[in-house]
Amino acid sequence: MRTEQKPLLSGFGFHTTAQEALAGRDLHGKVAMITGGHGGIGLETTRVLSEAGATVIVGARHVQQALQNVSLFKNVEVLQLDLSDPASIDAFASEFLKSDRQLDILIHNAGVTAPPESKDFRGYDSQLATNYLSHFQLTVRVWEALKKSGSARVVSLSSIGHMDGQIDLSDLNFNTRPYHWGISYGQSKTACSLLAIELDKRGKEHGIRAFAVHPGGILTGLTRHISDEDLALWGVHRDASGSFIQPEGFKTIEEGAATTVWCAANPILEGKGGVYCEDCDIAEIVPDDYSMRKGVRNWAIDPELAESLWKTSEELLNIPHGAIPQASN
Repeated sequence: MRTEQKPLLSGFGFHTTAQEALAGRDLHGKVAMITGGHGGIGLETTRVLSEAGATVIVGARHVQQALQNVSLFKNVEVLQLDLSDPASIDAFASEFLKSDRQLDILIHNAGVTAPPESKDFRGYDSQLATNYLSHFQLTVRVWEALKKSGSARVVSLSSIGHMDGQIDLSDLNFNTRPYHWGISYGQSKTACSLLAIELDKRGKEHGIRAFAVHPGGILTGLTRHISDEDLALWGVHRDASGSFIQPEGFKTIEEGAATTVWCAANPILEGKGGVYCEDCDIAEIVPDDYSMRKGVRNWAIDPELAESLWKTSEELLNIPHGAIPQASN
């Protein structure tokens, strides 16, 4: 039965930390994989999962820097992963699969925000390719390891930015429509949400449940490509030294990692999936023209659109249809 897109009244909220969201769960014997798990909210996610006993596989573009960042954590392995390079994604997945381990938690955490307008060597919009298509490809490659778990969870980091970018299947790569980094980013994050919707439908008969997450507004390295003028529209300003002033309505790193950890491991979500979450709860559906930066718009959880995007993604990545089969019922 499909999980209703309706708050559970989980008892957690905006200021819940990742450590609190775990609710004391023991993760010994579990294997987790997280892209970009060596910086920002990804690093905090790695810390909390590893301290709970999980073995954490971190995919990182710069391995030595990542090893330094996680050097104080136990049970953490770092493998080279460049999400902008399809061959690197395949190599990363293959290296993990050589260990013949099950994969209990897969977290699509890494991404880019507002880079200069660019396309990859395939002609794909860089934000769509890095934030979404790379994670779609990785999911397909580690599918058998997820099945082996029997009770895996996949967490796809979306964003409230989805409200700024509906999916345009006829022009995903801005070949005909005018480019705007915010629309591009929003489209990529809508796609990340739709990935969770369709993956949950295909995976639940194998015990694989998927969740989309809005982590909240957090000042991390992802802001490096955004101009001060655009940041000011979100209430973000700098002090005299040039450092960001934490604005009202933004979260700390510990709070920003909380919904990811909640979806990845909190017991309240056993048997649930295919929903968009925020503030450690299932988000409320809001009208498409709702102006507040909260809740989920219908286009980000539309099951028909999710299925269409899935099929389009298979074509864009030259993945055979049915590599992850549709549900049998």
